[in-house]
Amino acid sequence: MSMENKQVLISGAGGFIGSHLAEALVDSGARVRALVHYNALGLNGWLDTSPARDQMEIIRLDVCDRDSVLEAMRDVQVVFHLAALIAIPYSYHAPSSYVRTNIEGTLNMLQSARTVQVERFIQMSSSEVYGTARYTPIDEAHPLQGQSPYSASKIGADKIAESFYYSFGTPIVTARAFNTFGPRQSARAVIPTIILQCLKEGSIHLGNLSPRRDLNYVSNTVEGLLLAGSRPGIEGQTINLGSGREISIGDLVELIGNIMHVPVPVEVEELRVRPPGSEVERLLADNSRARQLLGWQPKVSLEDGLMRTIAWIEQNLERYHSNAYTI
Repeated sequence: MSMENKQVLISGAGGFIGSHLAEALVDSGARVRALVHYNALGLNGWLDTSPARDQMEIIRLDVCDRDSVLEAMRDVQVVFHLAALIAIPYSYHAPSSYVRTNIEGTLNMLQSARTVQVERFIQMSSSEVYGTARYTPIDEAHPLQGQSPYSASKIGADKIAESFYYSFGTPIVTARAFNTFGPRQSARAVIPTIILQCLKEGSIHLGNLSPRRDLNYVSNTVEGLLLAGSRPGIEGQTINLGSGREISIGDLVELIGNIMHVPVPVEVEELRVRPPGSEVERLLADNSRARQLLGWQPKVSLEDGLMRTIAWIEQNLERYHSNAYTI
């Protein structure tokens, strides 16, 4: 399968990963229909500043509205479903919102994709569905554990997608991304939080420093998604997109501080600490299936990705309005 001249739909296209994916699909020659969340200001997220904005069709809607989704799905061949509520701390306060968007919204996307008989549906998953690793590296057979309402909603979305593959033959591929980072990421995420505090405050306020994460630069994740959308014969597969390398949050702070040449005194702020049973202590990907099925491997290292991210944030400080912790 080639993406050239394919009619491709991306939900969540205005977001961090979605905007990078939309641009990559334009570069691949696809005809891109970008779905962004409707808002009264008529904003399109990161696509408003994208150099590829005029080369894609942008539609504002809510994936919770099935009629709107079905209309947008007409004539589509390949779907990348990235739309989701993602902030874990907010899911403690508004769990029903996560069920509605992440589960019901995914169901709407799947029903519409089944109606128009798409060639491939990429379900964007998250490593949070694994919970704290029971063994490492984590392969795709690892048990799923909903340690937050967010992760539970993503498990539900993945299982709805899986059911459409088995029940109706919908050509599903689930791409399970580990902790993606890079330019455009929200300050709610740990890497932009650390960088911004190094630039603006000189001290670091974080939650738990012991959890270990598998951090993957955004271009690596996007390349994996493109391959998941184009490789033939992989329907029904779940595929980890992770670097296969782990680092603790404490060591990450030190690494970023060394790259930026600034001291990094750290203060643990209780407000930022997850409930004890909800904290995912360790994530480390086994990416051998991605290597075998997709011919994929991460090309940008953690260090190189951090340097690129730091440079972008330094050039775009006006996009980050405050260092205050926001759930």
